[in-house]
Amino acid sequence: MTAPRQPAHLPLRGIRVLAIEQYGAGPYATMHMADLGAEVIKIESPARDGVPAGDMSRQSGPFFLGQGDSEFFQTFNRSKRSVSLEIRTPQGRELFMKMVEKADAVVNNLRGDQPARLGVTYDDLKSANPRIVCCHLSGYGRTGERANWPSYDYLAQAEAGYLDLTGEPGTPPSRMGLSMIDFMGGVTAAFAVTSALLGAFRSGRGCDVDVSLYDVAMHQLTYPATWYLNEGHITERRPRSGHPSTVPCELMPTADGWIFIMCITPRFWTLLCEHVGSPELATDPRFKGYAERRANRDSLMAILDPLFKTRTTQQWMTEFAGRVPAAPVLSMAQALDNPWLKESGGILTLDHPARPDGLRMIASPIRVDGERPGGTAGPAVGADTESVLGELGIDAHALATLRDAGVV
Repeated sequence: MTAPRQPAHLPLRGIRVLAIEQYGAGPYATMHMADLGAEVIKIESPARDGVPAGDMSRQSGPFFLGQGDSEFFQTFNRSKRSVSLEIRTPQGRELFMKMVEKADAVVNNLRGDQPARLGVTYDDLKSANPRIVCCHLSGYGRTGERANWPSYDYLAQAEAGYLDLTGEPGTPPSRMGLSMIDFMGGVTAAFAVTSALLGAFRSGRGCDVDVSLYDVAMHQLTYPATWYLNEGHITERRPRSGHPSTVPCELMPTADGWIFIMCITPRFWTLLCEHVGSPELATDPRFKGYAERRANRDSLMAILDPLFKTRTTQQWMTEFAGRVPAAPVLSMAQALDNPWLKESGGILTLDHPARPDGLRMIASPIRVDGERPGGTAGPAVGADTESVLGELGIDAHALATLRDAGVV
């Protein structure tokens, strides 16, 4: 099998990131950086008091890849290195500070009150490296009465109004099917770090950058928030997951399922009318403009629904392809089996000792010079302890002593 082409140059190559991270949002942030060439070193705690070593996601089932490894962990930790180090011990702290000297950024997704306690803020680390960038991804930030509150994606969705906006009118509140606030929080954190790195390289001074799940969730309210804050307008659920103001921009029933149509522009509305065989609808006074179509949505659906039900989803996709904005409504399995995903290079296969045929996952959405970056499987706990600490002058004897003391 021919190996996929890789970018000749990755823009973050040469950047070293120390990651104190767990589970989803933080690892997702640093994985984006690793995909783009950064050397991401996970600082993972050794096993202690019955608590397994390393990132808790290593124990997240139901699909495991041997002791201390899982498909969940691999999803967020490809192309990283791992150092087993207890930085809350004096010896571990000393080694960590030496690692900071050679790093460009330290990223954590600790609870908001923990970075100061653990000593990973810019003020704590600038003596070792004045150019260090410190990113803190937390639930509610590092200040205020909620700094010590734990938080998770679903909680942010609930408080930011997402559950109220999601689903059909009249049904109970419903969350998104995926942890999008975790993922958007991770993307926002990755952007914050790379922006701060650019500033540090120019000025010679690092800084703290903070991202919270709550802030990210609220920021994603975008124009409905602007409408409410300025006009008092409350955006409500629309039938068939419809757009808050544009019709038709919603699910349409077909002979064997559903298709999503998005007639965002007048031209697309006209084309839709032509392709469903009813060009006269485009000039019907009830439907000629945005306001008219929204006001007469039910009447329009009474006309369009029977037309859409005359063909299958695939037949409509063939009819609309490249002309009317449309997408089939697929199950997750159908989405992952979609030939277009494979054709566009959307599946990345990594070598992994527990999977002789390779471990498959979704590739980076970023292309560099037209090519998606590749990757390596996420590391075993402490897989790179010897090599990374060796750079600091820790030989085999010293490493054994540190291991006996529970520092590594």
